Amino acid sequence: MTLECVIYDCDGVMFDSLDANRRLYNYIARSLGRKELSEEEIMYCHTHTVYESLKYLFRDNPEAEKRAHQFLKDHVNLLDFIPYLKMEPNLLKALQILKEKNVKRAVCTNRTTTMKHIMDRFNLWPYFDLVVTALDVKNPKPHPESVIKILNGLNVKKENTVFVGDSDIDRLTALESGVLFISYRNPSLDCYARIDDHLSLITLFFPGETPP
Repeated sequence: MTLECVIYDCDGVMFDSLDANRRLYNYIARSLGRKELSEEEIMYCHTHTVYESLKYLFRDNPEAEKRAHQFLKDHVNLLDFIPYLKMEPNLLKALQILKEKNVKRAVCTNRTTTMKHIMDRFNLWPYFDLVVTALDVKNPKPHPESVIKILNGLNVKKENTVFVGDSDIDRLTALESGVLFISYRNPSLDCYARIDDHLSLITLFFPGETPP
């Protein structure tokens, strides 16, 4: 295939954000008198929007869910948790090579207001052509709307586009949008290819390239 565009998920692909998410949701849970999250709950919150996550965490108590939303609004600054993000190794090197090869780069994430601050903090704007968050679409992942928005916005063909993700939500998003799915550090997912390092994407599509 002729690679025209690479779409990246944010959490778990661009950044190791598990610690940040664990801290955020445990803080909310403790503040509302709920026990800390199980590993299953952590993984759910890791791949869903904050609003979906609160609905899930307080699914047996609608009143507590309402209090959680109010607590989030009044007492939680999501930006306080951005410093706990850890950029994945070789991400910037891979993005720079793709840029030099005129391959479009986009972010497709279920994050909302925090994504702009992440892009600012880590100086990522020069590396991407388009960023689509859950705020930019009516239906967040795994609905294909966000990927379709990227394809149309960058004027690229779906058959020449890959989605790099780490979760089943990402896999379903790629499947529903008709783009190839690359699994990042998750061997359990059905995919076109698996990579454990961002530079592996370069060698996958540009076999003669020797990344620095």
